[in-house]
Amino acid sequence: MTVLDQTSDTARIVFLHIPKTAGQSVHSELTRLLPDDCLSPVRVHTQAKADEAQMPEGYRLYSGHLDWDELDTVPSPRFAFTVLRDPLERIASFYFYLRAQAETLSPEELALPQRTGMRLISTQTAEEYFFGGNKSWQVFIRDHYDNVQTTYLATRRIRGWGQVKNLSPDELLEKALKNAKNIDRIYTTTTLKELETDLENLLGTRPNIVKTRVNAGPQTSGKRWPELAKLLGPSASERLAAYGETDRRLLQKLGQG
Repeated sequence: MTVLDQTSDTARIVFLHIPKTAGQSVHSELTRLLPDDCLSPVRVHTQAKADEAQMPEGYRLYSGHLDWDELDTVPSPRFAFTVLRDPLERIASFYFYLRAQAETLSPEELALPQRTGMRLISTQTAEEYFFGGNKSWQVFIRDHYDNVQTTYLATRRIRGWGQVKNLSPDELLEKALKNAKNIDRIYTTTTLKELETDLENLLGTRPNIVKTRVNAGPQTSGKRWPELAKLLGPSASERLAAYGETDRRLLQKLGQG
């Protein structure tokens, strides 16, 4: 019998949130259904210092942009899951979301060093943003856009591209699939009703994830990738599409293609 086969008041829930995969909607429903003191205060990997745990003891819910090399330390019963998304839609959604956020900032705010990414996305063409800049900027782009979902599973880290940049796509995929076995369930943004059912079985109350929209990016069209491809042009869009190829294969291997 798995933890999902019975309602539990004690099971720990670990939501490994990959950016722009409907995660804020998932998180808002989890926090609505669970008491306030259940949630770990660490919501982003950068909130914990190098010697501090990203999944500290004493909490029932761990939810956020977290490295998950500590997952095995979370006591049982435990339900760990993540959500994946069509890789090109994830890339485009993240781009348009950040661009919209940049438009809310003043010129003075955009000039701050910590706003470099926002400044560049608001002042450069899409092609310059993705493929220009110095080496450190390209590391940022790769960490946030280059087969991010496969890299997250392979490295167990939110920003793990540097650890696997020398691996072939096949090696990266193999490593990701091996680590994926440590996660109880992997959903996609098209199978969120299955997540609702699983959480209902676990918590005794059904969440409303599908109809909840939190932190959604601007609606450019029904699909975001075609809009980004228009901005890039044929050559650059083909080049950027390679940043989703291994993620696409990952979804297929997991039966979620």
